[in-house]
Amino acid sequence: MNCPVPLLGFCAWGSGIGKTTLLTQLIPVLVLHGVRLSVIKHAHHTFDIDHPGKDSYRLREAGAVQMLLGSKNRWALVTERWRTDAGAREIGLDDLLPHIDTTLVDLILVEGFKREPIPKIEVYRPALAHPLLADSDPNVIAIATDGAVQSRLPVLDLNDSIAIADFVLDWLRRQQPAVRLKGVI
Repeated sequence: MNCPVPLLGFCAWGSGIGKTTLLTQLIPVLVLHGVRLSVIKHAHHTFDIDHPGKDSYRLREAGAVQMLLGSKNRWALVTERWRTDAGAREIGLDDLLPHIDTTLVDLILVEGFKREPIPKIEVYRPALAHPLLADSDPNVIAIATDGAVQSRLPVLDLNDSIAIADFVLDWLRRQQPAVRLKGVI
């Protein structure tokens, strides 16, 4: 994966385990440390960021393959992959990364995409009795859990976003010794 800024994934055996909850707690802490970041999230289902009745929704529903909506505050691009040959396969990080402006960020957090070969923190809940992804994925660098886990990897308290942020900051500093960090970390 060719990306000029570090990618750090957050993966789990399935959905509903707490990846998004962890990230919503972790991101503000990283931002307080001056880290400018983007997030790429995998969705296993159809989703919509626009709403029926809005002009952009109506134009996309009319048949546009892409709908770019912009204002002075933000812009959003919606691409209807199912209307193209690309929609026949699952989307990968290589498909999404070119749409991130890496000049604006120090780090890209990736939620899901557990099979991508990037460094990842596994979110694990022993009570669910799923196997650890870390046992078979050499890209997992730590486990964030709410219970006891035996591992050769660092085990982080899933409920301690400050400690997880410290781990991420330390990891980020090691990733970029020769690369400028745009934020103040």
